[in-house]
Amino acid sequence: MIELNVSGMTCDRCADHVREALEKLPGVQSVEVSYPQGTASVAVDPGTPASALTFAVTRLGYQARLANSETPSPTGASVSKGRDEDAPHIAVIGSGGAAMAAALKAAERGARITLIERGTLGGTCVNTGCVPSKIMIRAAHIAHLRKESPFDAGLSAQAPVVDRAQLLRQQLGRVEELRDAKYAGILRDHPAITVLHGEARFVDARSLTVELNEGGAQTVRFDRAFIGTGARPTEPPVPGLAETPYLTSTSALELDTLPERLIVIGASVVALELAQAFARLGSRVTVLARSRVLSQEDPAVGEAVEAAFRREGIEILKQTQASEVSHDGQLFTLQTHAGTLQAEQLLVASGRTPNTEALNLASIGVETARGAILVDEHLQTTVPGLYAAGDCTDQPEYVYVAAAGGSRAAINMTGGEATLDLSAMPAVIFTDPQVATVGLTEAEALEQGFSVESRVLELANVPRALVNFDTGGFIKLVAERDTGRLLGVQAVAGEAGELIQTAVLALRARMTVQAIGDELFPYLTMVEGIKLCAQTFTKDVTQLSCCAG
Repeated sequence: MIELNVSGMTCDRCADHVREALEKLPGVQSVEVSYPQGTASVAVDPGTPASALTFAVTRLGYQARLANSETPSPTGASVSKGRDEDAPHIAVIGSGGAAMAAALKAAERGARITLIERGTLGGTCVNTGCVPSKIMIRAAHIAHLRKESPFDAGLSAQAPVVDRAQLLRQQLGRVEELRDAKYAGILRDHPAITVLHGEARFVDARSLTVELNEGGAQTVRFDRAFIGTGARPTEPPVPGLAETPYLTSTSALELDTLPERLIVIGASVVALELAQAFARLGSRVTVLARSRVLSQEDPAVGEAVEAAFRREGIEILKQTQASEVSHDGQLFTLQTHAGTLQAEQLLVASGRTPNTEALNLASIGVETARGAILVDEHLQTTVPGLYAAGDCTDQPEYVYVAAAGGSRAAINMTGGEATLDLSAMPAVIFTDPQVATVGLTEAEALEQGFSVESRVLELANVPRALVNFDTGGFIKLVAERDTGRLLGVQAVAGEAGELIQTAVLALRARMTVQAIGDELFPYLTMVEGIKLCAQTFTKDVTQLSCCAG
């Protein structure tokens, strides 16, 4: 019997893949693999080399060593996985949206890849960000509708019993499925990508060292390198905060119980999404806004969201900051100019910090600003041959921006020419109502020297919103005054995220509001609101029949 320690497995399906690979080897009689214990027990014929077993596991992208050995199995550049050793070698640091896109696109273009990940494969979005948060938000939305809806006069309503532990199990199950299908499984089976599990640190502009999670170190030499290390929640410098067990967006999504009271520090995207989700699942929520709600958006957007939150009983304290935080083992106590606040849980969601401090970037000449890597339009850093994208850079923190940046960087690293144009970048906030924007706000357009004309259409004028009995919100179009060319769109609506891509395409096509108003839009859809708002530049839409063109 040969005993192996296997690292890098993230679920039981990983263990199945390891077992299947080992069972295919000559001389192997039986295999038992445990994901929780990180072990493989292999019964073999006499003379079967242990190196064949560790190599088979390594080819899948994991690390393996004999249980009584301190030396990890060969990994990284020493494992070819059938690749062309004459192909350019690219080191990719990270395994989230940017890094995966870069690795896959570079491999598609003929490069061989060494991908280095210090933690769980998949990065923030699938593990602790977009996916689990939207699952929780959706569950909270269903709970809200069961308790209260516009149709309660004819439909019975009853507050549901919320089993947070069961919801969490459902959430984690879907996260594991997607992580294996979209990240671990792809890396495991890709012949051009080798995975190292450890912490990367640049030695110079053409090599780095990896402190392997299982012990030891490995040097990786490369022709090009890509940094996609993401970001983590920021800890603001509030006296006492660091000594308390406060929640971040990551740990909040992992709670298996609901606090009776929750205080949220922050009033931007993540803070508001989670605040409303917890409130709808049964917590009493207070939000502390340093200035106002969604301070980076058009003021009308923040006002609309704030009004919706207040209707749901969420307390909003604007112009309010905590001057001190303490925890007595049961309750958090916050001192503010608005008075003393107490709650069972405290969520801090006031920004994110790039994961770059361990990379040794300054010593090799990579410039950063507050930790964020500076990149040009080709995604190249200030050091030729080193590229970066995603939340660790100075680009907008959206996973689709990260992935687009990663794929374009890969093209540039493999001899191509690609740039990332963010002039028509959509953004969605998954509150209810949702917020969706693209292009310039009216203030931004004026700052850039445009002569502008804008229109705001209340949802009470959108047929879809009327039949939904949900008319809270608006659609705003900003246009160039002389030409009518669309410059930006801001929408606050129940399904604003589903309509914004139409505005993106209109911006890309440099359409005028007149042309948009003349287009055919399907009746009783929320996206029809864009057409109606465009028509308000030339007519009074309240005087049109319900489906007039």
